[in-house]
Amino acid sequence: MSPIPRSPDTPGPLSALETAPADADARRAVAPVICYPNDSLPPPELARYHAARANMTLRHRLMIAPRSAGVFEVPAGGIFRISCPEGSQVGDLNLFHAVNPDERFYSGKTRALHGTHLGVGDRMWSGFPYLRPMATMIADTLAWYGCDAYGGRVHDVIGTRCDPYTHALLTGGAQYHQCCHSNLTRALIGDGFEAQRAEALVHDVLNVFMCTGFTQDSGQYFMKASPARQGDYVEFIAEIALKGVLSACPGGDCGTVHSSDHAQCHPLLVEVFEADPEVMAGWRSPEVNGYDRSHGM
Repeated sequence: MSPIPRSPDTPGPLSALETAPADADARRAVAPVICYPNDSLPPPELARYHAARANMTLRHRLMIAPRSAGVFEVPAGGIFRISCPEGSQVGDLNLFHAVNPDERFYSGKTRALHGTHLGVGDRMWSGFPYLRPMATMIADTLAWYGCDAYGGRVHDVIGTRCDPYTHALLTGGAQYHQCCHSNLTRALIGDGFEAQRAEALVHDVLNVFMCTGFTQDSGQYFMKASPARQGDYVEFIAEIALKGVLSACPGGDCGTVHSSDHAQCHPLLVEVFEADPEVMAGWRSPEVNGYDRSHGM
């Protein structure tokens, strides 16, 4: 990626430190170092999880209408599937501990541990002070997509969620209420949370089915039409008891616009399954993080 050039409107002459040094190419050629090598993490029990899903039993179905959101719960050790029952559709997913909403999905640390997009075997981690796996992806019908010529991949933990504040900022004050942030907020209010508490609980999401990346020239976050087809799905096992909140994005497949009533949108389906109890016998949820929280005091 080329350095972003200095704006011609920036006042004053260039200082010595603002010009490229003689060894600029050598500095750019320094090899990167992975910030958080994850090979020391306890590996997910994928063989057990795949065996458990082979004989699972459907317990609950939730159809989420376009430009709306819904709440669902999954017991620890249960499996949930998010699918596109009618056509390509992006979903914004928040996760909470089922009885402690202060333990919620931490997209930034998940991104740091697994990368910008999640695949089978990757986990959704909760925030501090808990920092433990909340859910593990165990099946994905879009695993074939990989990385395209633009650097696009599916299921990102980059984008925060479409929201009415950014929409108002970029449109000169236009008010739009079906952004995923608002959809998730209304769903939590409908689940019994007071309005301000509900909005404060909404957090950065897993963008299910969304195809995204960063442009090579400017480093900007981009989206393109999701490759999801009717019937495509992604499945997770709940590592702890979960409350999930899922928004069917007003951008539809996010191939054209965000936050719009003009994009073609489809519903999303959430199905909650009981995993094979014989296969899951002896399985336990991960404990909360072992740091003592003393912070050197």
